[in-house]
Amino acid sequence: MCQLPAAIPAELAEALRKFRSDPPPGWSYTQTTVAEGRSTVERYDATRPAFARWSLLQKDGRLPTPEELQAYAEQRSRWSRSGTAPGITDQLNPDSFELAEESDDRAVYHARLRPGDGGDRTAHYLRVTLVLHQPSQSIESVELASTGPFRPALGVRIESMRTVLRYQLPAADRPALPQSVTTSVRGRAFVFKSLDADMTVTYSDFARASK
Repeated sequence: MCQLPAAIPAELAEALRKFRSDPPPGWSYTQTTVAEGRSTVERYDATRPAFARWSLLQKDGRLPTPEELQAYAEQRSRWSRSGTAPGITDQLNPDSFELAEESDDRAVYHARLRPGDGGDRTAHYLRVTLVLHQPSQSIESVELASTGPFRPALGVRIESMRTVLRYQLPAADRPALPQSVTTSVRGRAFVFKSLDADMTVTYSDFARASK
């Protein structure tokens, strides 16, 4: 987690300390992904062994075939994950925070990203917008958006890039829980190939598996 300078309000520092982009451990949930005209509905069961927690409920609006269930199980046995939301807070530049607007119970902050590993040429062109719910000291939404067209690699031009993460506010019987992740990219590679893509991931039917 990023180390925030003393000038950052204490409630924002506390919200970022507690923040996690993916669902918290010990919770089961349903995850629905829609992208490029295709959809999948999956269930994550936190009560089951780690290698058997994911199950495929629907594929493209229908029940999956036995062959699809087998392929899904084989894929999951090789690739285990607990969420799809990207890890943003570790890349936040702690010296870049600025208050954009404030109301009685919410504050909106802008920040920049530090480049990640492996020659990251994208972070410089992105801005993060955080919405802080002040009464609960929790992050209500995170937007990661490009500030203009850019070229992250030879022959690639990104016109726009945007990811928005939204969260349910915490309550007495539960922590903050992810609600949705939406991503949108517009661009081209070597003029003739479109890089346009959209994806929406929604989370529902949360159930606590352990305290």
